[in-house]
Amino acid sequence: MPKSSAPRSYLVLENYIGGKFVSCGNHIDSYDPSTGEVYCKVPDSGKEEVDAAVAAAKEAFPDWSARSPQQRGEILNKLADLIEANMEDLIQAESKDQGKTVTFARTVDIPRSAYNFRFFASSVLHHTTDCSQMDHMGCLNYTVRCPVGVAGLISPWNLPLYLLTWKIAPAIATGNTVVAKPSEMTSVTAWMMCKLLEEAGVPPGVVNVVFGTGQRAGDALVGHPDVPLISFTGSTATAQRITERSAPYCKKLSLELGGKNPAIIFADADLEQCIETTVRSSFSNQGEICLCTSRIYVERSIYSEFLEKFVAAARKWKTGAPSDPSNNNGALISKEHLQKVRSFVALAKSEGAIIHCGEGVDHLDLPEANKSGYFMPPTVISGIPDSSRVMQEEIFGPVTCVCPFDTEDEAVTRGNGVRYGLSATVWSRDVGRVHRLAQKLQAGLVWTNCWLVRDLNLPFGGMKHSGVGREGGKDSYHFFTEVKSITIKH
Repeated sequence: MPKSSAPRSYLVLENYIGGKFVSCGNHIDSYDPSTGEVYCKVPDSGKEEVDAAVAAAKEAFPDWSARSPQQRGEILNKLADLIEANMEDLIQAESKDQGKTVTFARTVDIPRSAYNFRFFASSVLHHTTDCSQMDHMGCLNYTVRCPVGVAGLISPWNLPLYLLTWKIAPAIATGNTVVAKPSEMTSVTAWMMCKLLEEAGVPPGVVNVVFGTGQRAGDALVGHPDVPLISFTGSTATAQRITERSAPYCKKLSLELGGKNPAIIFADADLEQCIETTVRSSFSNQGEICLCTSRIYVERSIYSEFLEKFVAAARKWKTGAPSDPSNNNGALISKEHLQKVRSFVALAKSEGAIIHCGEGVDHLDLPEANKSGYFMPPTVISGIPDSSRVMQEEIFGPVTCVCPFDTEDEAVTRGNGVRYGLSATVWSRDVGRVHRLAQKLQAGLVWTNCWLVRDLNLPFGGMKHSGVGREGGKDSYHFFTEVKSITIKH
């Protein structure tokens, strides 16, 4: 007898507006990247939903902004407690929704999401303002910082809850209310966080989350006259549209954008540590981190040795079912993104480059349930000119290119030879050299002999097409507040 297939049930998300979950008439399909199947329906919100969320945020602003930083910090810490109490559910959801391994969600995404609230709950208590005396005029000058109002927050799909909380935490810690729009491709953990807000003591309207596409929900948020501030993480192309859309309103903008990040490896580097870390910096989270290394420049005298050992190490970086703890990488975010990443490898091959491992070279042995998922093994390319699109454009996948160089000046020039300037890594035991390169490289973050070591007090952001503004302890405090100079004559 033929099997009768039971009707499939989907997880159906709702917007969170004014402290209540609100259903939406239209929905977008959301896929499990590891199987290629639809499993979730995300609200396809537009102007009506954004208007309601902004109205709720405006209504909540006077009371929330009047609370002390200590009072707001207590609520942020309670929210961190609740994230930790629901850690395992959030880990599993983030992995299923984004395609990343459960291990990565457990060690990176969800712990950092909780820590973002703890960090800003504390950080906001320790900033000072300026004061100057003008005794000859009988005047005292001082500054105060005030919350801006309703903050529009747009977060990406690669580190969903991690980067959403990186925006929400400083925004509400400084007294703003928010309307957040997560990526429509990875909305589940944001929705789960909304379930914790009331229990944490977040008043209705302080945090509103509207789900949907950039074209509809994002555009309505960016173009809303009552949203004076936008914090966005995503692509440079989208940031250009946000800048144009918000220009008539003179909005404050923080734009954290793409990268084409170089690693520069000198002959005196600790090669074992360098290779281990550079495999991680190239391929972590399927290469879907804006800080991932995508161009590796190696001093010619060690180039052949490095390339051989690096390819061998890349082949050991396992790709497969996200639930398998032995796997380093899971699936890419979508079928379209996988096709885009593969197209760059095909372009490199057509230009005469060598594909040493990964796409088109190594076979992925996937479980039956994952054969329609969006998987791609770590791919290492050499023999590609710096002028190629493969070396110039952000790929945002598990692909990196290795090239030899001869002199320090050449390495700097080539490292700077793209329109991006987010991060760079330098590998050398020569202290003077690492300081010289750190000064000369056009990047907002430069790591030497390490990668992704972060102090959240320090500025985060990029140069050139990698962004506008900085985020982090003091920088986030300044962005999410307006400074006012006050003069008292006595």
